[in-house]
Amino acid sequence: MEHAQSRTVRIPVQSPRGEALLAGDLVLPAGSAAIVVFAHGSGSSRLSPRNQQVARYLQEGGLGTLLFDLLTSEEESADMRTGHLRFDIPFLAARLVAVTDWLAEQPETSGHRPGYFGASTGAAAALVGAAERPGVVGAVVSRGGRPDLAMQALPSVEAPTLLIVGGADHAVIPLNERAYGRLRCEKRIEIVRGASHLFEEPGTLDEVSRLALGWFKEYLDTPEPGPRRTP
Repeated sequence: MEHAQSRTVRIPVQSPRGEALLAGDLVLPAGSAAIVVFAHGSGSSRLSPRNQQVARYLQEGGLGTLLFDLLTSEEESADMRTGHLRFDIPFLAARLVAVTDWLAEQPETSGHRPGYFGASTGAAAALVGAAERPGVVGAVVSRGGRPDLAMQALPSVEAPTLLIVGGADHAVIPLNERAYGRLRCEKRIEIVRGASHLFEEPGTLDEVSRLALGWFKEYLDTPEPGPRRTP
């Protein structure tokens, strides 16, 4: 990909124990007007090969991306022992919102309209974050997500939302269908045939990337519309 700015960033956020610095990888293709912020799933990080693959596809489609660590290295180590943070959706959503606010303050990204790509528990954080920043977050895509963990926030989400679920992910499909019914925004659910929870089967992550790019190009790369809500 030619003429793209790429750099590692350190993002200051507030935590219960004081300020924390979150590591991130920011890529801005030339001429990009939107940036997709990734919220990774439980036990993962910005180095997730699946999210990196999707990010490269979005970059080639002209969208900026930010993959960042929701947890510091110390928090990640503690969470590996206890698992208490990966399902703390309000905590993760607060981190995501803080990062979104940080992007709005940076000269190089202040003009970029943000969208969220969430996986697993990160999808719940993305939906809560979108509900907390109506009119700011332009679109949400969930890959194998747990939107059911954000049930109370779902009716307040205004950003157009795409739920992508693997056709062989039998436990998660009904959870997404239940959450879909709670959303009042522009929405769609896509079942990728033959895909398991991690979309490891040949071609399935390519399909996720294609669907995500189409959704973000429709809702982030166009003049900002008023929110469309279903009854």
